[in-house]
Amino acid sequence: MENILMTRKASDGSSGHRPKIGLALGSGSARGLAHLGVIRAIEDAGIEVDFIAGSSMGALIGAIHAAGKLDELEATFLTFDWRKTVSFFDVVLPKSGLLDGTKISELVRAHVHADTIEALPIPFAAVTTDIVSGEEVVIRSGDVIEAVRASISVPGIFTPVRSNGHILVDGGLTNPVPVSAARAMGADIVIAVDLNHEIINGKNMKPLLPAAKANNAEDHASGMFSRWVGNYRLSMKDIKQRLLAGNNQASAQFRKWVSTEPLPSIFEVLLASINIMETRITQARLLLDQPDVIIQPPLGHIRFMEFDRAEEIIAIGYEHTQRQLAALSPQLNKPSVRSEPVEP
Repeated sequence: MENILMTRKASDGSSGHRPKIGLALGSGSARGLAHLGVIRAIEDAGIEVDFIAGSSMGALIGAIHAAGKLDELEATFLTFDWRKTVSFFDVVLPKSGLLDGTKISELVRAHVHADTIEALPIPFAAVTTDIVSGEEVVIRSGDVIEAVRASISVPGIFTPVRSNGHILVDGGLTNPVPVSAARAMGADIVIAVDLNHEIINGKNMKPLLPAAKANNAEDHASGMFSRWVGNYRLSMKDIKQRLLAGNNQASAQFRKWVSTEPLPSIFEVLLASINIMETRITQARLLLDQPDVIIQPPLGHIRFMEFDRAEEIIAIGYEHTQRQLAALSPQLNKPSVRSEPVEP
């Protein structure tokens, strides 16, 4: 892999500068912890990254990597169990999202130690989406915490961020793997990390938590949602019981729905919808904005909030990237700067 860092010869034999390397870190919630392993493998291969563009969880990891604080972040996530994970999510019902994200902002602030994107040692961009216009908004300057907070704002889960006349949400809605953003920053070669290629295929409606972790095994709609909402779940359960016990037409219809059409919980529907959307958008965007190297760790078995599996997720990212980079060494030794994407 050292060849990618070496000065390339121009067609006339003259010496040229090494190409600038851009890293495009994709969305993926807990799967985004694989970025920690991917970046380690890239560093171990002797590749120097000049630009970082991140979408959603990729923006969070990318900002902290740009600040040079990846060791501290990895150490923090390795301490996460389920209880600590839940403590980072602050419920604000009934606003425009279930969670406020303030504690996540505090996590980023504790590691970045910079107020603005311009102050980061490595140039960084956070990809977001304007929920009003539907446009992709790439943030390359200004408040780094606000930029990350906007990029991770999964619609319906986190409240949006107001910034410079925009109402911003998750970058994964428009550009889940921000290859184009990395190129726009000046990258000659883009290494893209796609965490969304194995996350549907019939897996969306499995229980969100193992039975041992669920608060109430007989309530399929509990799982993660109940851990966040607490008293809200109890209230909803009470409403459900009242509806089932009623002697009116509405209660009769509700009993019919419950008995004949068992449906997934609202949280499962939200997450499954996001998974499907981001997978399809990723596929389309990667056809249009082809990276030079694409890293796709096998993470289809990792759920949205399984940050308590950090060690496993990071290891998968590292090991897969090592194998991928070793296999790609011949392609990266070609005379041209650009090469066709190689499937894993």
